[in-house]
Parts: sequence; C-alpha cells; structure tokens
Amino acid sequence: MGLLDRHLEIKTPEQIGLMRRAGLLVGETLDLLGAAAKAGVTTGELDALAEDNIRSHGGVPSFLNYGHPPFPGTICASVNDEVVHGIPGSRVLVDGDVISIDCGAIVDGWHGDAAITVAIGDVAPEVTELMRVTEEALWAGMAAARLSGRVSDISRAVETTVRSQGDYGILEDYVGHGIGTEMHMAPNVPNVAHRGERGPKLVPGLALAVEPMVTLGSSETDVLDDDWTVVTADGSLAAHFEHTFTVTPDGAWVLTALDGGEERLTALGVPFGGR
Repeated sequence: MGLLDRHLEIKTPEQIGLMRRAGLLVGETLDLLGAAAKAGVTTGELDALAEDNIRSHGGVPSFLNYGHPPFPGTICASVNDEVVHGIPGSRVLVDGDVISIDCGAIVDGWHGDAAITVAIGDVAPEVTELMRVTEEALWAGMAAARLSGRVSDISRAVETTVRSQGDYGILEDYVGHGIGTEMHMAPNVPNVAHRGERGPKLVPGLALAVEPMVTLGSSETDVLDDDWTVVTADGSLAAHFEHTFTVTPDGAWVLTALDGGEERLTALGVPFGGR
C-alpha cells in the first residue's frame, strides 16, 4: 500500500470470517424486514422487529445512538422521496410507497451494513425499474472489484450501469465506505467516478460497503430538521441498495448476502471468493 493508504483497516482472513457473522445477521434481519414491510405496518414496528432479531441473535444494533444528534433507531427507514437516514416511527406504510431499509449490526466487535429497497403493494413501473437499476448497479460495482484494482473501479461500474439505463440522479454527497471494527471507516466509495481520482488499491482484508443511492429526478438533496433524514430536493422518489463485501484471492465475497453473493456474482461471470 502507498503512504495515503496506511490508515485503511486491513483484516486477517480470520477477522473477515468474524465480519461474515455480523454480515449474516444483517442479511437475515433484512430478509425478515423485507417480508414484514407491507401496507398498514409502521416504520417503528419494522424498527422494533429489527432490534429484537439482532439482539436475540447476540448482536448489537450499529445505528442506535450513532452520531450527533444520536440516531434514535435500529434501522434507517426512508420512504418515497427520503433517500437515506430516515428515522423510524409512527409513519404507516401505504400501497404505492417505496421504502429503503438500512440495517447495521455488531457481532463480537465487527460490523455488517446493508440496505434494501422494498415496494409496498403496487408501484408505478418506473419505480420498479428504478429499484432494478439501483440494485444492478450495486452488483456491477462489486463485480468490478479485483485485487490490485482501485476503489474507482467500483465507482465507475456503479455510475456506468446507472447512466446506461436512463436519466437518473446519482447521489454524490453520500457514499459507500470502509467497514470493520467501526461502521464508517476509510476509504470513501463514491457512486460516480471523478477524473483523476483512483482511490486506494483493493487488497486482501479490505472490507467495503457499497451503496448506490439513485433517484427518478435530480441528485440534489436536502436534510430535514431532524438533522438526519435526507430527501430529494425535487421530491422525486429514490432507491438505495447496499452490501458489505471483500475481495479474496479467489474472488469477491459479499459478507451481508445470505449466499455470500455466489448466485449473482456467478451470473455476472465473476469468481466467487467466499467459503
């Protein structure tokens, strides 16, 4: 690694294995929440379900009391024009809503972080397509990662995938991140590639959270008075997907995917590096 990369947290294979435990708990929790997110359910009820599942399986919610002001939920529940960091509470989901559910858990000191976007009942075709494009961009970004490659390879793949499929807004002020003994660590993982910026090298033991945030309109955003909820400036709907992953000598390993990402990575022609 170069001088600028020395602040990166590089894990041993054994430590990556511990991160997999946290990742599985996050993936299982999101699987549970995705099935529970229906019309008539409140975002607060989803939050309570997430906290119970995480704690009952030996984990600690990563998000609860995080930051300043302290985040008051176990999950981020961002509905419709709320892109990320929505605070769960009394809001009742209704048919036609779309909700991003972001979840983090700590197991034995190691973090996992992932997000899904769920359609509530019937949504407009353009919303279904937005969700598909955003999730596809996430997998394209992880599939582009190679040892000795750069973080910018991920960013370029995310951006190219989104730009090639429509006139969408891609958030630039909010990015993916390194992860391990803390939830947010170096390096940043942007969702667009900036000319001349390559980012750190991808090396064994580096874990990253990749999270495209895409809108049906502008990429401009505002933050609500709660100091957390990020909304689109033009009121357009948004989607957000995220996974924690690493690259091993054998290939990519998605630590928050229940199957380690094997099915999706294989379909993309990418070697699977999990175990």
